[in-house]
Amino acid sequence: MNTELSKLYPHKMWEIFANICAIPHPSKYEEKILEWLKNWAKEHNIAYAQDETGNIILRKPATPGYENRMPVVLQGHIDMVPQANSDSNHNFVTDPIQPRICDDGWVRANGTTLGADNGMGCAAAMAILLDKTIEHGPIEVLVTVDEETGMTGAFGLKPGFIKADILINLDSEDEGELYVGCAGGMDANFEMDYNIKQTPADTAGYEIAVTGLKGGHSGMDIVLGRANANKVLMRLLKKALTNTEIYIAEINGGSLRNAIPREAFATVAVPNNKTAEFEQLMNKLSAAIVKEFSGTEPDLKIALKNVETPKEVMGTKCQQKAVNLVLAIPNGVMRMSDSMPGLVETSTNLAIVKTEKGVLSIANLLRSSVESAKEAVADKMRAIAELAEAKIELTGGYPGWKPNLESPILKTMLKVYENKYGKTPEIKAIHAGLECGLFSMAYPHWDMISCGPTIRNPHSPDERVNIESVGKFWDFLVETLKNVPVK
Repeated sequence: MNTELSKLYPHKMWEIFANICAIPHPSKYEEKILEWLKNWAKEHNIAYAQDETGNIILRKPATPGYENRMPVVLQGHIDMVPQANSDSNHNFVTDPIQPRICDDGWVRANGTTLGADNGMGCAAAMAILLDKTIEHGPIEVLVTVDEETGMTGAFGLKPGFIKADILINLDSEDEGELYVGCAGGMDANFEMDYNIKQTPADTAGYEIAVTGLKGGHSGMDIVLGRANANKVLMRLLKKALTNTEIYIAEINGGSLRNAIPREAFATVAVPNNKTAEFEQLMNKLSAAIVKEFSGTEPDLKIALKNVETPKEVMGTKCQQKAVNLVLAIPNGVMRMSDSMPGLVETSTNLAIVKTEKGVLSIANLLRSSVESAKEAVADKMRAIAELAEAKIELTGGYPGWKPNLESPILKTMLKVYENKYGKTPEIKAIHAGLECGLFSMAYPHWDMISCGPTIRNPHSPDERVNIESVGKFWDFLVETLKNVPVK
């Protein structure tokens, strides 16, 4: 555990977050941290239960005199996105995260995601359970599993497991903002078979590497105009296929469906009498692309290096179809919201492109706060697959969370924030898949809201959390619980 973190305010919250960092907990590998959480509850005599999906609920009775307040559930997800820089050997399944306090007022990890998304939310809720000085009504803490790779925990939540009437989701990432809505989502996964042939004689091997991109959250950061490593790589391969002669052996770009891909690689073979022409073409186009994204991607690098000539490559017609398919799939913002200025309504993220054993696999994540728009993008994806003669699966669909500006807990939190900080917090919806949309399926009566400290670049190794914002978030949450409406 990083003992330096516990010196920050609020001390207990940071101490718990340090403990969370010390236990590996990427999505799908939460067993150790769930076991730790149950032991933590036993140690502190906190009542808890676990459902079939793995979600854990912890309960704390009301402070004397507050028994008539509406019961509240504080909620966060315990899994984290595992992303590391290419020069890191970090194993997210076995190695602890290494948080560090930086001089600029932020906490970061060493070359990996920090897990502030959503470790800070879980730590805040757990610290509330321990603090005997806080005045509040009945409290439950819901810790969900596998949010980042499919919201498995939220999907599995059953009616009756939770008693609360109000849910405060602690998974937002801007202090001073209250979120009242979110986008729904859907996975669109393509597969295209290709034939494999022996690499022609008299060819040289090359690796094309696109690196140094910022990446980031495929929902919240999609509006920033950052480059998509898969799209950049396909532009290079398309030009090479059109203007010279190459044979594609392997493509490997992106790693997570909900992260903008930061890196993409291709191995190709080039006839020996075409290598100078190929290198000149790639260098010219690379320079143009680097200049094109210089404002949003100052560290973008496109490198070409000689490698061992691959023994097998894709068939000539197949490689054309494969590159065309990836280029045709939409990526980025597709429509902005009409009702909330600055909010992305609909987007797609072309997350992963891989070739393996004669199959090209492509993973996309669609998001929209409008269900009909989400379905329209899904139909577009189906049409592209039909034209390319590829297979497509549309899975994991989940609903958005419709804003309710008359929400009682929203009105309470607006008043509390104004009284405490002398200004009105912004009311927003988020272009990301908060679990609130799914919760409303099992608990349609819930009055829901989302808040959190300031976190930047989640889902990337540049993830960081602002120290001052954590203290403000904590104080605001404590004051909110004291002012929850009566039943």
